[in-house]
Amino acid sequence: MKEIRKEFPALADSVYLNTAANGLLPQSVYEWRRQQDEELLNKPDKFRMQHKKIIHQTKQLLADFFDSQISDIAMVPNFSHGINMVLEGVEKGVKVLLLKEDYPSVNWPVENRDFEVIYTHIDENLESNILQTIEKHRPSVFLFSMVQWLSGIKIDFEFLRKIKSEFPDILFIGDGTQYLGTEKFSFQKSALDIMACSGYKWLTAGFGNGFLMMKENAKQKIRTFTAGFNSAPDFETGLEALPYIKHFEPGHLDSLSYGSIAQSISFVQKQGVEKCYTNILQLSTKAKTELAALGLLKKEVVNRVNHSSIFNIKAEEGLFEKLNQNKISTSPRGGGIRLSFHYYNDENDLDKLIEVLKK
Repeated sequence: MKEIRKEFPALADSVYLNTAANGLLPQSVYEWRRQQDEELLNKPDKFRMQHKKIIHQTKQLLADFFDSQISDIAMVPNFSHGINMVLEGVEKGVKVLLLKEDYPSVNWPVENRDFEVIYTHIDENLESNILQTIEKHRPSVFLFSMVQWLSGIKIDFEFLRKIKSEFPDILFIGDGTQYLGTEKFSFQKSALDIMACSGYKWLTAGFGNGFLMMKENAKQKIRTFTAGFNSAPDFETGLEALPYIKHFEPGHLDSLSYGSIAQSISFVQKQGVEKCYTNILQLSTKAKTELAALGLLKKEVVNRVNHSSIFNIKAEEGLFEKLNQNKISTSPRGGGIRLSFHYYNDENDLDKLIEVLKK
């Protein structure tokens, strides 16, 4: 991992455990972005000619990386923007199941619209809570984060597949912002009808980029209202002939921002995807054991078998400042301190954290 860490200058003199707030940009992606800006400045015609090619290549890479199809992928500025466009097309008044205390950008767009909203709780019994609520209320839509932003609790994928087989008419919509980029994921094999994601966290792609992946089942149920010239493949195509997924791309797309997703995924591929994901798993497993031993984790996290690489530890007065003084980057969240481990972290980072916590 030493070679990978050289790509992230911020790691030279600090312990960065804050990817759940903002992922670090690889040096090679920064260089690519700089070259793009130089072309826009000095060779605008060349820059413009590459625009559509970069967007297409990004979609193709996303399709390959997450086992999807270009025709099922829309580039959006971020999860919040994309999910609001999706919800505009959902039939008004239907029942929508949410997780209480899920991320605001997941719950607020639903709560701000004309839906019948029902909730279930996030704890160590998350899956059984969901099942009981679905059996009782029979919602039309279940919208949720794959990994919880406050606790790091990760939903069980096998459970989702089982529930989807029992209730195939429920539209499953996932927020992958705190998940995609941490382990292997197949959209086609998943229970999800829609997956939306921002790229600035675990995909380490900077701000202003995200994407939607949508299966045919969802396209049949969700109307589209947004449209613009970029939704059309050419000047001859009329509004009635627009490809479905292109309704979510009404304006000209930022090839610099969206291309950064492709560059960051390519970077991980060059390092070795399995190596990166294995490092995340090993670090998060060890971190859970050591943090639990110090009594810093809530029981709903300790009692679950599979967890993400996000943790929220009990915050004694002055602890956040103490971590900052020791150049350990974290975030105060939900009355605790949230920390997270990505592929560019190593055991020395964890050891330094534990050393400070023990003091």
